Amino acid sequence: MSFLFRRQHLAFISRCRPFSSVGRADVDYFRTFLPTHAILTTLPNDSGSVAPAELDVYNRDWMGKYTGRATTVVKPRSTEEVSKIVRWCNEYDIAIVPQGGNTGLVGGSIPVNDELILSLANMNKVRSFDPVSGILITDAGCILQELTDYIAPHNHIMPIDLGAKGSCQIGGNVATNAGGLRLLRYGSLHGSVLGLEVVLADGTVLDQLTALRKDNTGYDIKQLFIGAEGTLGIVTGVSILTPAAPQASNNVVLALPHFDNVLPLYRKVKRSLSEILSAFEFIDRTAYDLAVKHGQGRGLSDEDVAGAQCFVLVETSGGRREHDEEKLNDLLAELLDAENPLILSGVLSQNPAQFSSLWALREGVTEAISKEGKAYKYDISIPLDKFKVVVDATREHLAERNLIGEHAVKHVMGYGHVGDGNLHLNICAAEYTQEIQDALEPFVYELVASYRGSISAEHGIGAAKTHALHYSKDEVSIELMRKLKALFDPRGILNPKKILE
Repeated sequence: MSFLFRRQHLAFISRCRPFSSVGRADVDYFRTFLPTHAILTTLPNDSGSVAPAELDVYNRDWMGKYTGRATTVVKPRSTEEVSKIVRWCNEYDIAIVPQGGNTGLVGGSIPVNDELILSLANMNKVRSFDPVSGILITDAGCILQELTDYIAPHNHIMPIDLGAKGSCQIGGNVATNAGGLRLLRYGSLHGSVLGLEVVLADGTVLDQLTALRKDNTGYDIKQLFIGAEGTLGIVTGVSILTPAAPQASNNVVLALPHFDNVLPLYRKVKRSLSEILSAFEFIDRTAYDLAVKHGQGRGLSDEDVAGAQCFVLVETSGGRREHDEEKLNDLLAELLDAENPLILSGVLSQNPAQFSSLWALREGVTEAISKEGKAYKYDISIPLDKFKVVVDATREHLAERNLIGEHAVKHVMGYGHVGDGNLHLNICAAEYTQEIQDALEPFVYELVASYRGSISAEHGIGAAKTHALHYSKDEVSIELMRKLKALFDPRGILNPKKILE
């Protein structure tokens, strides 16, 4: 048996055995370098403890679907403090769950059992910003919206934009490789992130927080941590390239009579708007109606949406408003005057308030669903022409099992990013039930696999999809992932039971 095999075998054993629970001695050690307010624990101690309910916000995801049993939350203020915590936990076999804004949808930042929660919320300082290059270096706990506001006076924007931007943190965005609404224009974080500072499982600090645009010196190790969901190391610092802010932004919501018109429309929009196109978002009729019902933006008039099967939101970001508006108006005129129009109607924003209101129709779908019921969310990548096929097939599958109804599944809908093939398939039910769960899985995953798609386009795997990883990754890929996990985290303490079972 080779040394490498023995090491991996031992790591596998360590993942299977239980970890040590956080005890009073551990809390006492954390108090030697953390202030009292930076430790929340339900364990009895000389400095007082908190009621279990005070940890609910850390132990439960915002959808109320995943719940942990952590007794202790620590909030370090620096990379050095993170290193001390992780080194201690590695030595005493305590599992750790890194947590940012806790806005994920797959349970990736929630304890499976009673792991220590390491919150990055107190690491919220901008370290530097170069307004010439647009390179921002920041603590991992900085909130995305606050970073957006910080660089706005310098005429730059963050390369990602999410519905949860008011509470999600940049370290969590990197750890989950968040996609969002700007991926069509600015690409993924694998291209925008220039460097990372990461605390490894033994407490060692990996400092690759470079401000260089180009660095072709061997392996690009930082890429391993982007999308690793804290299972290989804890991101504490991020160097990211921020693009120059567009001088003019416009958007338009278009009502389409048939889904079959979406792809021809996308081709025409790309050709007509070319370099100024920044978003092309799809919303089916069910998702649109829910957004309007729950006050998420101002919809089109009833007359304009009569007969519409779906909607598209198009955004442009360019350098001169008159030029961009002319291109948009020319596009709309061409679409409406065509012999066989691809659209029924459209509304073009005329001012910033209307711009925000139209975007709210798309960004507000998630919140509207949460007000309507409990959501089963599937974030998938599939061929663009299969968006409606998958939604319809899922609805029919549930109907065949008599699960469609006011007290079971209320709505089945799809919306997402046409520009990058990302469909958000949502099943809104009165309650979470095992019967609905069993009907959806593995049906949805098998459907995605039949189109050689991905079971996770941008939300990650977390705890929700570990059992389904094989639908998108072959055994060779999964085994390589296991080897990387064993190499970076031999004792398996970092975010256990996430990504890999």
